[in-house]
Amino acid sequence: MPEPKVLLATHNQHKVAEIREILVAALPGFSPTMLISAADLEIPEPVEDATSFAGNALIKAGEAARAAGIPALADDSGIRVDILGGAPGIFSARWSGKHGADRENLELLLAQLADVPEGSRGANFTCTAALALPDGRWKTCSGQIYGSLGFAPAGTNGFGYDPIFVPQGEQRTLAEMTPEEKNRISHRRAAFQRIAPWVGKALGLTSNS
Repeated sequence: MPEPKVLLATHNQHKVAEIREILVAALPGFSPTMLISAADLEIPEPVEDATSFAGNALIKAGEAARAAGIPALADDSGIRVDILGGAPGIFSARWSGKHGADRENLELLLAQLADVPEGSRGANFTCTAALALPDGRWKTCSGQIYGSLGFAPAGTNGFGYDPIFVPQGEQRTLAEMTPEEKNRISHRRAAFQRIAPWVGKALGLTSNS
């Protein structure tokens, strides 16, 4: 009997490795070879034009599941700043107007918060993971990491807003932590750990009861 497969709707091989590790730890019977990527099947990345993390994750997972004919996973994430009413949110990767301009995004956010005192700089990273099946059924789960924003970047690890985000109970930014330390507390890990039982059911590794 062929090994069941689940598709991760990304071309980012670092993310593939991270999600493999999370699912292996969270899901008994899950093998690393069960997770394949959109790049493996040459499935293009769709336009993400929804108005929520869940919506964007479902666009990616749904299109991948339909294209491949197997269950598909995807995620969408961003930073939400309390005093900005949850912004940048889904616009985190293009906050400065250009997608993926990490330095410009970070500098703009710091400038917008320049006069905000330390006690009012709360924020969280949110990730929503989506599982879509070829028959149209789906499930989403979210994870968060809460903390506050510093006044200047610190650390060289990580990316995006990691150099200014200090998790609760920490004195260091995410960019000052090792990748292993960050991954243990990450919003992505929390989201995929929560969706793992549904992945298990989709692959026949656990019962549907």
